Amino acid sequence: MTAIMKRTPAGADVGTVDVPADVFGIVPNMAVMHQVVTAQLAAARAGTHSTKTRAEVRGGGAKPWRQKGTGRARQGSIRAPHWRGGGIAHGPKPRDYSQRTPKKMKRLAVVSALSDRANDSKIVVVDQWEFETPRTKDAIRVLESLGFRSTGQRPDRVLLVLDREDEVAWRSFRNLGERVQIILPEELNAYDILVNDWIVFTAATLEVTVSRLSKDSLQDTQ
Repeated sequence: MTAIMKRTPAGADVGTVDVPADVFGIVPNMAVMHQVVTAQLAAARAGTHSTKTRAEVRGGGAKPWRQKGTGRARQGSIRAPHWRGGGIAHGPKPRDYSQRTPKKMKRLAVVSALSDRANDSKIVVVDQWEFETPRTKDAIRVLESLGFRSTGQRPDRVLLVLDREDEVAWRSFRNLGERVQIILPEELNAYDILVNDWIVFTAATLEVTVSRLSKDSLQDTQ
């Protein structure tokens, strides 16, 4: 088992939470994390880029001058790639950049990223959020109480793993821009974990994450 620190929204330490070592305590596999993150970023590309070949550029149907006798190099069209306004040779065309990534590799990348953050003590568990009404000022106060840096050249980026029913908390944190990213437990992925400095779970979302990523649950689904 691995221990993760537990705090109240006011920032008080209330001990630790024991979590499975196969989710939060493995040796991070850097190669798999790199491959999975690369595939995730590739899948996010639109792939809508397109250039016109010489066959698609308008004009150029007539031979610009006769084949012989002018002293100039022979030319067949003013829309050849070496002409200004001509087609593009070997230019990009619409394509799908997505890569196939096995499920076990995705899981290994996620648990490697979680283990990396847990090893640096960058994961915090909050029992539950205590917002009465949605208010961004209260959300900022909570982040400061938890010890997350909000000033300087680079404020801490925080990944909040919220439950679908944490609507008041979601509405409180959503206006904090790039500083805070909100995600559901089933959406947890290696890229979002690695791009943020801190990961904050509630007791409920931690339980869902452990049940989804532990090896026991993985064997049950096979």
